[in-house]
Amino acid sequence: MRTCALCGHEHAADVLQVCVDCIRRGRPGAMEYVKAAHKPVRASYGLPAEPPQSEGGIRCTLCSNECVLSDGERSYCGLKQNLGGRLKPLVPPDHAVLYAYRDPLPTNCCAAWFCPGSAARGQVNVAVFFYACNFNCLFCQNAGHKDFGTVNPVSRNEFVASVKACENAHCICYFGGSPEPQLQFALRASNAIIKDKAVRICWEWNGCGNPTLVKCAAELSSRSGGIVKFDLKAFEPGLSIALSGVPSQRAYENFALVAEEFFEQSKPPVLTATTLLVPYYVDEHEVEQIAAFIASVNPGIPYSLLVFHPSYYMRDLPITPRAQVVRCYEAAKRHLQHVNIGNQQLLGLE
Repeated sequence: MRTCALCGHEHAADVLQVCVDCIRRGRPGAMEYVKAAHKPVRASYGLPAEPPQSEGGIRCTLCSNECVLSDGERSYCGLKQNLGGRLKPLVPPDHAVLYAYRDPLPTNCCAAWFCPGSAARGQVNVAVFFYACNFNCLFCQNAGHKDFGTVNPVSRNEFVASVKACENAHCICYFGGSPEPQLQFALRASNAIIKDKAVRICWEWNGCGNPTLVKCAAELSSRSGGIVKFDLKAFEPGLSIALSGVPSQRAYENFALVAEEFFEQSKPPVLTATTLLVPYYVDEHEVEQIAAFIASVNPGIPYSLLVFHPSYYMRDLPITPRAQVVRCYEAAKRHLQHVNIGNQQLLGLE
């Protein structure tokens, strides 16, 4: 951790070199530091520094990045490529790059504080870790998702059969990475599974997927008693780009869409949100704005504030200071009825 390279006063992560105030205020030079931070991270995996927008290329609409790819160019998530004028996935048809395992309930799900699945002892959550992501979070706690080139793709039929054979499966949670780049696979697989098996379908994502696919996913969760968890990382556009590489406006649009379509009619609540309290960046100012947005949709939506621990390119930052957690909690409670603090063990509160 260091002082800001622009103002010289505030705390800054080594990887970004600039503080939250300079980013929010759009101080000249701040976004140059931000772009310089993300470029080598992406290059180390052979991924484009920014979502390609090549004139005359082919547009991918699976997520809000909407990459436009020229011949031979790869998408930001790395799973699509323009090959000879056709947009092709880099895995065989009806396959996905994933790792699935059985996680005994109750588990450390971010919705465990209100989800009925926490009482389903003796049963399991089929946790589905999708490789690849449409974000580039500098604090990513599952950065292995970028190593998808070393993983053998799994066929939809193989995955569906494995879940159906799991007699004590109570729920399926798709996470990662993030499900957006492979959401079509997850939707087809989930529909095939729930035809014959009663399981809850849950999602943990950044929320910046194609709205039509997001609506289909939320409908599955609402129908099966599952939960859609949006990771609302920041509210200020510049801070979203600084922390995650790309804008996150689509997440808020999709959040409102899911709430308006499904929240009131669903038991348990089909929708929840989380925000990771990144020290010196995601502060009470960010949380206040996120909570106010959620309340404008429905103040009864559950919201969790997650305590940060050093990870990936932000290992120089500390665990979220307790004072920051308290300020953020108070800011959220001014707007919302149900606010939780997750990862409390990091503060020595469990």
